[in-house]
Amino acid sequence: MNNTVKRFNLIIIGAGASGMVSAIVSARMGNSVLLLEKLPKIGAKLKASGGGRCNLTNTLPNDEFMSRFGKNGRFMTPALDRLDHRGLISFLADIGVECHAPDGYRVFPTTHDSSTIIDAMVQEMKSLGVEILNNQKVESIISDGTKAIGVDTTIDRFEADNIIVASGGLGYPTLGSTGDGYNIAKSIGHNISKLYPAMMPLSTKDEWVSRCRADTIAKVTMRVDIKKYKKMTAIGDLIFTKNGIRGPVVLDFSREITPLLDKFGEVPISINLTKGMNEEQIRRHFKDKLSQNPHINTIQLLETLLPNPISLVLCELSNTEPNISINKQSGEARDKLISLLVWTPLIIDGHDGFSKAMITRGGISLKEIDPYTMQSKVLKGVYFAGEVIDIDGPCGGYNLQWAFASGYLAGLSLDTV
Repeated sequence: MNNTVKRFNLIIIGAGASGMVSAIVSARMGNSVLLLEKLPKIGAKLKASGGGRCNLTNTLPNDEFMSRFGKNGRFMTPALDRLDHRGLISFLADIGVECHAPDGYRVFPTTHDSSTIIDAMVQEMKSLGVEILNNQKVESIISDGTKAIGVDTTIDRFEADNIIVASGGLGYPTLGSTGDGYNIAKSIGHNISKLYPAMMPLSTKDEWVSRCRADTIAKVTMRVDIKKYKKMTAIGDLIFTKNGIRGPVVLDFSREITPLLDKFGEVPISINLTKGMNEEQIRRHFKDKLSQNPHINTIQLLETLLPNPISLVLCELSNTEPNISINKQSGEARDKLISLLVWTPLIIDGHDGFSKAMITRGGISLKEIDPYTMQSKVLKGVYFAGEVIDIDGPCGGYNLQWAFASGYLAGLSLDTV
């Protein structure tokens, strides 16, 4: 460890979206800022976001945006008051990154390349004199008992009266998210809620899914079939895999499922594969198709709603004969088929853990963080931002918007000049 200890107004742990925006905002206020990143390059997780296209945020009004985060969403109010999606777009425009919402909802850089954002933020930090050090893993926050006074890394010690912990969660550990922030928070007295992998594929007990891998099923509705949790639903595109399910609806729903898996071991769910159609609508659809072609058989009829592989599976599950008319099926088999079209049961029995999780559910208790400054209520001078906090949202720009907004507020809350 170096004998000469360098001193700054602010030290930021983690050079992701939260950390970089904190550095820029604080440096603009005239503070000396040190940004520490344990990986060789900064912004690794941001670079991978959205497959590299970087869905930054979305255009929902703040109230609706926060509602998608569940009961913890209101905590975000002060941060979004400072930097909502309009503010983020303006902030990025100021550093040379133009954004757009091609579908009117999801916001991307016009380049659809996350490197555009990282490069612009690095350039802005350099122009403001932010010192960026890579390969620096922070091991602990140093305090005098009442306030923070610096950090120890694996190779150096740095001093500062203000420290922002923006080190991410546990998702995608190869991109640097290995839970360091939770350990740091615990070491200064914070409580961490139970941590679960979220926004990830799920595996199923049902082996038939492996026969349906060729197609994406649009606008699928998913629900939990456990009495106490029946209100848990999600809608989006579904993709069957070799041993389970993935796709946008699964990424969203996995936030709810992984804690239930931990509790119950298996989670029964039902999926509506027919864009929300009920039994009456399906029967009417069949009647209309039969009137147009009286010779259409059951599998051809099903293929007016679904791809062939899943249609064949539904015939098998309902004991219907694919190659005869729906009207020649037994009443019991026909009713079972229609019932399965409305709600197809699946048993979720596992996942691949944090290695495949985009985000972490759980984190530092919100009760121990001031939402108006992001400052710790446990140790003065320590602030938190982004995924390390017990807030997580669905896919669609929610979590990146929260990362930017919380980092912006934390950086803005410092006044150390």
